[in-house]
Amino acid sequence: MKLHAKFALLLVCTLTAHSALAQSRAADDLTYKTGYSSMMKLGKDIYGSLKPEQRDLISPQPISIETDATPFVRLLYYSDEPKPIRGVWISAGFIDLVNNVAHAKAIDGKERNYFNRYTEILAQETGGQALRPLPNDTNPGYWTEEMLNEQQSNFNSIVGMVVGIKLAHHYLGHYDKYKAKLSVANGPAIPINNLLTAQEWEEAFLAGLRNALNAGCMIEGVIPFYEAFDRMKTRPAWAANFLPDNVKFGKLRKEMEKIQKKYLLGGE
Repeated sequence: MKLHAKFALLLVCTLTAHSALAQSRAADDLTYKTGYSSMMKLGKDIYGSLKPEQRDLISPQPISIETDATPFVRLLYYSDEPKPIRGVWISAGFIDLVNNVAHAKAIDGKERNYFNRYTEILAQETGGQALRPLPNDTNPGYWTEEMLNEQQSNFNSIVGMVVGIKLAHHYLGHYDKYKAKLSVANGPAIPINNLLTAQEWEEAFLAGLRNALNAGCMIEGVIPFYEAFDRMKTRPAWAANFLPDNVKFGKLRKEMEKIQKKYLLGGE
């Protein structure tokens, strides 16, 4: 089911309750500070960080939600007057994915190889149902204030980068170029990453990185997110929503680190 941004808040209470049940894993008070409302706030921050000519193309609240267990972020487009509405659809599965990956990386700082173990589980997820919980996720040591703060930082990093890239596809003209092929009228939605040229993907990736940095989202949390896909012997089909099948992340990581270093020193 799809929902436009101005109606999406009607689902927040339901989704928050669902998320709390899914993430608590039968343990009291083991819930995240991060979720749909956090993503909505980040979406506004990213919108605010865009150049005026870019903002003119994007909805002021660019994030809307689909209640789908498959992890994805897809381009949103509505023909409307006086101008089209552009943004992104996020799935309920994407919220769970980011929460899990962000938490697994935080735990890995205390428990060696935890993130790699979770990556192996993630590689087996088909997207047909809700993601499986993290290993031993009711361990109280995984839910300390310090751990949740690290999880939240990782969450913001991932969302900022992924949403920043998707919005870049709108103002770089990629959505308009591939609009006909992205239609879901005749079957399942095709990830735009499966249609882009290598040059288009890298262009959007670097533009999205700058979008994220300008919104205060650093790269440390999102690097493991992309590296997880590189580690998978076979990526699940839904992974193409985040990293093209033929792309290896190593080269891009070096470019990200160089751009962030320059950004923090006051460069663009």
